[in-house]
Amino acid sequence: MEPKLSSAAEVVTVDVEAAKALLHDGHRYLDVRTEEEFKKGHVENALNIPYMFNTPEGRVKNPKFMEQVLSACKKEDRLLVGCQSGVRSVYATTDLLNAEFKNVCNMGGGYLDWVKNGFAVKKPEPETENQSIHPCTLLIEIKDKVCRPQNWVT
Repeated sequence: MEPKLSSAAEVVTVDVEAAKALLHDGHRYLDVRTEEEFKKGHVENALNIPYMFNTPEGRVKNPKFMEQVLSACKKEDRLLVGCQSGVRSVYATTDLLNAEFKNVCNMGGGYLDWVKNGFAVKKPEPETENQSIHPCTLLIEIKDKVCRPQNWVT
């Protein structure tokens, strides 16, 4: 179910080059993708508030979207809204403008275009072997290194 666009809001869409410049000039990036999409990678310093959720029946609008945005942003904040490809962000931008946010624009092409242009992204840290080692194993390794005769002070 797709939300209806309101004719009251005039959505301004910028390409990723212009979006990058806006971020450099102090706009805040509002990523409206799902949490799962966001965790795979996102624009650095992005704020993630999903506009829609994936359900077994398909995507549904986040009923608390506006409440969540209002708890993190002021209506005067300069926001750049992005999603995966630029569709959900148009709907989110429209809702924000209709809620009297003053400085909001949509990033056309979304995260996919951002990545395609080679711009910086934040990706999850790769897991290391130490993250899967039980704490007792680590203590034994430390004890073995410290208690070797060559480490003894005489």
